[in-house]
Amino acid sequence: MPRRNLLLLVVLTLAAIVCFTRMRKNPYLNVIADAIEVIEQRALEPVGDKQLFEGAMRGMLGQLDENSLYISQDDLDAFKEDIDREFAGVGMEIMVDPETSQLAVRSPMEGTPAHRAGILAGDRILAIDDKSTSGMALPDAMALLRGPEGSPLKLTILHVGEKEPVDVSLVREIIHVDTVIGDTRNEDGSWNYSIAGQEGIGYIRIDSFAETTAAELEYVVEALLEQGMRGLVLDLRDNPGGWLTAAVDVSNFFLSSGVIVTIRRRGGQITESYIATPEASFPNFPIAVIVNQETASAAEIVAACLQDHKRAAIVGQRTYGKGTVQEVLELREDCGAMKLTTASYWRPSGTDIQRPRDSDNGDWGVKPDKGFEVSLTD
Repeated sequence: MPRRNLLLLVVLTLAAIVCFTRMRKNPYLNVIADAIEVIEQRALEPVGDKQLFEGAMRGMLGQLDENSLYISQDDLDAFKEDIDREFAGVGMEIMVDPETSQLAVRSPMEGTPAHRAGILAGDRILAIDDKSTSGMALPDAMALLRGPEGSPLKLTILHVGEKEPVDVSLVREIIHVDTVIGDTRNEDGSWNYSIAGQEGIGYIRIDSFAETTAAELEYVVEALLEQGMRGLVLDLRDNPGGWLTAAVDVSNFFLSSGVIVTIRRRGGQITESYIATPEASFPNFPIAVIVNQETASAAEIVAACLQDHKRAAIVGQRTYGKGTVQEVLELREDCGAMKLTTASYWRPSGTDIQRPRDSDNGDWGVKPDKGFEVSLTD
């Protein structure tokens, strides 16, 4: 046998052994492949390979916990935008006016195309690129406002107090959405981080934890300290979480030492411990942290850390109880990604934050300090 043919035979044999070993490890892989083939050949309605693949992925991840899911390639960019808090648009918060049921501007974001064009809070958006917004759902309107960076957008706007609408031409830019916001907005559109009538008390709301959250918070707190801040209200209500590293950095601002959070993988083994360092901490001023039933994940890390170290008073309602870590694992060849739960958060006291699946009993989540339980209606 020629040497070249012998080498080819060896390579093919090794490949067959590898495939056989993988199949033997998971005997259902062959069954899944057979099922896909049968569906393609015999299903009454024709179905594409990609549709079958995405359905299989959703089914597999759906058998896991509530936070694991499949993200299609079509949805992946929007998912990343939500996590990174950046997207290409014109920079305004929109709403459906409860009195008129018309699409309206809640607030333009400072320094964005909408802000520079003179669009104001309360202005009505009658059309987007000549498409009427009458009866348009809010998510559909938001999708139309976004688009590729540098692309044009025409809005038909009825300004507050005016009778005739005007067309406003804009160009989409990369918009960074602040995750650290204040109590009210100033006249120029910037946030006001002080509570009216409460001299020396700062108010900061973190609505999610993105890569820039720690830097945003540091900038605001330092400015408040220069203005003579004596205490801080940190509002984490309705915060769904976000980046673990952002939560660790935010916690470190308020601690000079001690465990912030530990991460445990399968089997309960601690694989990572995050420890506070004094170099990153603020002065020791009083803090009240507000939480509610929708405070989750990274936000719970911050609340639990400050509570365990007796660094802040926790006010409000018991938190959601999401104490798991998800990793976004992109698949090959534009096949989307898996958001897969791979670990759990544990607070400094050694208590699991995660709410049990079958019971509300236990020490999961973060409870308000005694005497500071406040319902949302108060």
